Amino acid sequence: MSEKRRDKKGRLLHNGEMQMPDGRYRFKYLAPDGKARVIYSWRLVNTDITPAGKKNSDSLRELEKQIQKDLLDHIDTYGGKITVLQLVKIYIETKKGVRKSTQKNYTAIVSLLEKESFCNKLVSDVKKSDAKRWIIKLQKDGRSYNSICAIRNILKPAFQLAVDDNFIRTNPFSFKLNESVTNDSIKREAISKEEEQRFLAFIKKDVHYKKYYEGIYVLFNTGMRISEFCGLTINDIDFKHHRININHQLLNRPKIGYYVEKTKTKSGTRIVPMAPDVEACFMKIIANRNAPKIEPMIDGYTGFLYFTRSGKIAFSYHWENYFKRIVEKYNRIHKESRMPRITPHICRHTYCTNMAKAGINPKVLQYIMGHSNISITLNIYTHLNFDTIKDEITKLHII
Repeated sequence: MSEKRRDKKGRLLHNGEMQMPDGRYRFKYLAPDGKARVIYSWRLVNTDITPAGKKNSDSLRELEKQIQKDLLDHIDTYGGKITVLQLVKIYIETKKGVRKSTQKNYTAIVSLLEKESFCNKLVSDVKKSDAKRWIIKLQKDGRSYNSICAIRNILKPAFQLAVDDNFIRTNPFSFKLNESVTNDSIKREAISKEEEQRFLAFIKKDVHYKKYYEGIYVLFNTGMRISEFCGLTINDIDFKHHRININHQLLNRPKIGYYVEKTKTKSGTRIVPMAPDVEACFMKIIANRNAPKIEPMIDGYTGFLYFTRSGKIAFSYHWENYFKRIVEKYNRIHKESRMPRITPHICRHTYCTNMAKAGINPKVLQYIMGHSNISITLNIYTHLNFDTIKDEITKLHII
């Protein structure tokens, strides 16, 4: 009968255990992939003292217990020994066929993560408390809530991939973001009907900015996203059937340039009825187009509605600047009745709010707005002011 193995202190060693000549303990086991793996520790049990000058770690028996638990749960312990950054890159590799803008966002977030020491941690070592503390650190470092959302929206599915691949048991990023950081994003408030009318009247009379009146009127009265509006071509305006065909958007990104993509979501592809006043605006826009002699073609689309003085297609950046300069000029002239911040998206929010106030069916409004989820539309109804609610109740003769 072979003699049982012991360590230098005379303690019995279990199967797979041995003590190395330098005093370290080793455990050898068979991983789920069929390959032999080994782990080391300077301590056999928890009461042992780590030799002076050596790195402290869990004892070998503690590590063995974790491995046995992982094997029982079919967790690939070795698979979790990649860094957070490596996991994110693996996740991004699985996302094929994404939009150009999404790919650019991935690149930007990876560049940010490369500078964060948190992302050098092993995936198997990340606890939920670690993830929360890091998220809090990002906000303390000056990251906006929206930026943190974008980062978390990559890390959460990346760690879910690790869970699905049996690298780890639970997803450390499966917590509500607003429980850890403050939502400091600027709310896009709708402007009042009176403010909208004053704003449009000012533009219509202004010598310099009146050329944008029809476009801004359309934004206030259709609820289109600015990228959808910029992507419209003459062929998308159906005067015969009095409707607007919205099935793409025009974008422009640094190092990419102009490009056309499908609408933001499948719900974004829609046909919007064109009211007579909106139709009249489109007729004037088309009649006054300052297109270059050779019209540009972007991904097969041509006949865009607005161009800059240099002959480039006007996209969201230009319109945001137009709005900013118009508001600044208005406020310089009308110091007693200043205009709040107005952007193309506030036009969209204002239209949606006005339609909700008018009592339009939420499902119809969802379609017109191109919202992918009815909750987005219903959120507008929950933010109506007291006077609007009082008026509606009065109509029902409740008060």
